[in-house]
Amino acid sequence: MAMMRLRREDPRVVGAFRLHRRLGAGGMGVVYLGSDRRGQRVALKVIRPDLAEDEEFRSRFAREVSAARRIRGGCTARLVAADLDATRPWFATQYVPGPSLHDKVMEEGPLSAAETAAIGAALAEGLVAVHEAGVVHRDLKPSNILLSPKGPRIIDFGIAWATGASTLTHVGTAVGSPGFLAPEQVRGQPVTPASDVFSLGATLAYAALGDSPFGQGSSEVMLYRVVHEEPQLRGVPAALAPLLRSCLAKSPTERPSTLQLSLRLKEIAAREARGATQSTASHPRANAPARAPAPRQPGTRTAPASAGSRTRPAQRKRRPVDRRLLRQRLVVFVTVTLLVALGVAAAQGCQGPI
Repeated sequence: MAMMRLRREDPRVVGAFRLHRRLGAGGMGVVYLGSDRRGQRVALKVIRPDLAEDEEFRSRFAREVSAARRIRGGCTARLVAADLDATRPWFATQYVPGPSLHDKVMEEGPLSAAETAAIGAALAEGLVAVHEAGVVHRDLKPSNILLSPKGPRIIDFGIAWATGASTLTHVGTAVGSPGFLAPEQVRGQPVTPASDVFSLGATLAYAALGDSPFGQGSSEVMLYRVVHEEPQLRGVPAALAPLLRSCLAKSPTERPSTLQLSLRLKEIAAREARGATQSTASHPRANAPARAPAPRQPGTRTAPASAGSRTRPAQRKRRPVDRRLLRQRLVVFVTVTLLVALGVAAAQGCQGPI
């Protein structure tokens, strides 16, 4: 996650936390990297001043923080502390190291089917816990998924909807990110866990494609496509495409539940990983570095290639062995050797004892 220096207008201390860097800013406020006296790092969000003056927003924000406290599961950033009565309300969650899914895809390109399915299975399982707590995230998207060393984490429940709470905007006003929010959110209809399933389907399609399944454009264009056009899944691995298409169904009742989605994605992840392993084992040289061509041996030349045949070095024709010349050379060699030996012996005999 990118960090920026604190600005002049930024607070240095909030509650029991000292602020160190800016992590980002959004429609509700600014998120900071902070730490307490024990050194525990947190992501601390401070609400915008204009929203802090809205009593209706404060009461809704309080209900949402209360709902976030009820979430149990390892796929979300745990709520650490909050002050709903401060001049500018704030809350702090466990800091999650690692890039967002958005940043990873932007830097490294689309993910494989196995990796996309594995991340999706963990996120779907996390949403099971979120929905069991009576909370709907409402803004699930690649930038709100952090890829920590311990697995993906869902963050930013800033506009989450809790059971018994009204929406944060008037009917007909979409809350969320165009291209990832569900059609019922665009229409201003009630949100349900199925709304998060739609957003997760769009998020996983982004992971596999490197782009939103509804393309790019202005907010109005994107919202229109979400409601009236089918998602573009060309390029999504065949193992994932049917399941993601069902997640992106216009009607909430036609989408799978988060539990069904988690189980199905686990099966796909295991099958795709097994297939990749078997492919590597059956083709051990597929990923091996290419060998350098053997150096040309002295006395060889490249023969012209004929159609359908490989080029092979042609050996020079060997000359016939002249046996008479070979015998003459052998006699000369033996004679010279004997003469040298006799000369050495004679020299040693002339020296005599000292």
